[in-house]
Amino acid sequence: MEKIKVLFVCMGNICRSPTAEGVFSKLIKERSLDDHFVIDSAGTHAYHIDEAPDLRAQSAARDRGVELNNLRARKVVFGDFEDFDFVLAMDDDNYSVLIKACPEQHQHKVRYFLDFAPQLQERQVPDPYYGGKYGFERVLDMAEAASAGFLESLQQAGQVPVYE
Repeated sequence: MEKIKVLFVCMGNICRSPTAEGVFSKLIKERSLDDHFVIDSAGTHAYHIDEAPDLRAQSAARDRGVELNNLRARKVVFGDFEDFDFVLAMDDDNYSVLIKACPEQHQHKVRYFLDFAPQLQERQVPDPYYGGKYGFERVLDMAEAASAGFLESLQQAGQVPVYE
């Protein structure tokens, strides 16, 4: 089975998308599925290239057993649209930037991350950068729900095995 390549995308790649990458990585590792995936994150803007995730994001994630300190920010590049099977945007602004940059034949790969968590009744993961600790906790809650929904959708489609 070919590996499924997933790219999580926010604006600067220091809060939301690395959190989503870390949460999804933890989930698939716990389910012994990490050999089936290539996971990465990136930003639509080049504000924080090569920086580690925001310390508040790292702290909140660490409290849930998710390590982000080894991740480094990067900007989405043209080749990502061809290389990745899923390009999961965190909000409307980033979705719009991705769709404009994405070649037409790959636009079906660009999706909203929260579309995999319909129970949240939201489509946008809010940027916690200018908020307090609660914002980072909320992003983690959303990432956990959407990661579980995303994995379940892949399993239901037969793209990933279901291990009990």
